[in-house]
Amino acid sequence: QVRLVESGGGLVQAGGSLRLSCAASGIIFSINKWGWYRQAPGQQRDLVASITNGDDRPNYADSVNGRVTITKDDETSTVFLQMNNLKPEDTAVYYCVARRYSDSADFPSWGQGTQVTVTS
Repeated sequence: QVRLVESGGGLVQAGGSLRLSCAASGIIFSINKWGWYRQAPGQQRDLVASITNGDDRPNYADSVNGRVTITKDDETSTVFLQMNNLKPEDTAVYYCVARRYSDSADFPSWGQGTQVTVTS
């Protein structure tokens, strides 16, 4: 079982920055990949960025590439999402996810989400 708690969301003007944090606890050693997703009202939940455990290889959605950076601190079991040059279309609830893969199956654990609102 993995528990995730996000923080760092808020209200920011276009062009501003936010740093989201995701604190993990529980059976963390089994996690294969960490990620951030976002969901705007009436929209599906989409991947923003992910990072693979072990090689720390990041992956970014085209819509945020060049504006966001995902990192993790293994000592504190925290995953970060640094977001710069924010746009109104980045407004959404941002969710942290920890994925465990076993025998081709995916076992995700989700946080409760943190609201990001970007004003023009």
